[in-house]
This record gives sequence, C-alpha cells and structure tokens, in this order.
Amino acid sequence: MARTPKKTGSKGLTQLGSATPVPASPEAAKLERVANPHPDTNYVARFTVPEFTSICPVTGQPDFAHLVIDYVPGKWLVESKSLKLYLQSFRNHGAFHEDCTVAIGKRIAELLAPKWIRIGGYWYPRGGIPIDVFWQKGKLPAGVWAPDQAVAPYRGRG
Repeated sequence: MARTPKKTGSKGLTQLGSATPVPASPEAAKLERVANPHPDTNYVARFTVPEFTSICPVTGQPDFAHLVIDYVPGKWLVESKSLKLYLQSFRNHGAFHEDCTVAIGKRIAELLAPKWIRIGGYWYPRGGIPIDVFWQKGKLPAGVWAPDQAVAPYRGRG
C-alpha cells in the first residue's frame, strides 16, 4: 500500500525540487525553513559537512574544514537543500575561519530561532596551525542528549 507523504509546511520553498545554481556569495544565498513536525519534543538535529571550503581573504588560497552543526529546533527546521547551497556559496568567499564559522551559526540561529544551537568548525592547517572555532547560542534543554561532535583533533603525521 502506497503511503502519502506527511505535509511538513513546505509551502513557499523556492529551491527544493528544482534545479538551483550555487549562489555567488553567502549574502546572496537563500536559507529556507520548514515547519518542525514535532515542536513539542526536544531533540537534536545534526548536519555534518566534511568538505566545507572557503577562500583565505589575504592569499586567495582555499581553506578546508569539517563543520558539525547541532541544534534543538523550536517551530522550524532548516531545509537541507537550501543549507547545502548556502554552505557551497562559501567556496569562492574570502573570510577567516572564525568569520565563516560564527556567521554560519548566527545565520541559522536567526532563521530558525532554535532552542539551542552549536557549530564546530574544525579547520585544516593554514600556515602550519589548525584553527578550530566553536560557537553556540542558548542552553541545551534538560534531558536532551547532544552527542560529542566526534571530530578528532588535528594530529598531522605525528
């Protein structure tokens, strides 16, 4: 027997289900949201981005990071295709590691107003020094399990 998909508040989405080019910049990217089907339940949603790239604003060289974004949604969830396109828009964007990581966290928080959000930016070495950047907003609700982000510290060849 065929199942009918549950409506999740996807009315008004402009990118899901259609060919959408990668935005030219993070500012041009459109992050979209959908209704949380369980707004009365506290749970953690996680996005793992193991191949995030941006550009060094000074040298123009590529920078690479492994991002982990965790949040406890309220009324809204981030629509994953729009998040993917937003993150891809950093590929030709010049910004320091700290700026990229914190700007992503703030933009998602502004869109969703989650109960809690954190982002870990685990950046590969630039100039021989790996830079890890962490940002969070809100308090993890009592009784909610937020697993460790499980990204090993950079060890190089040692």
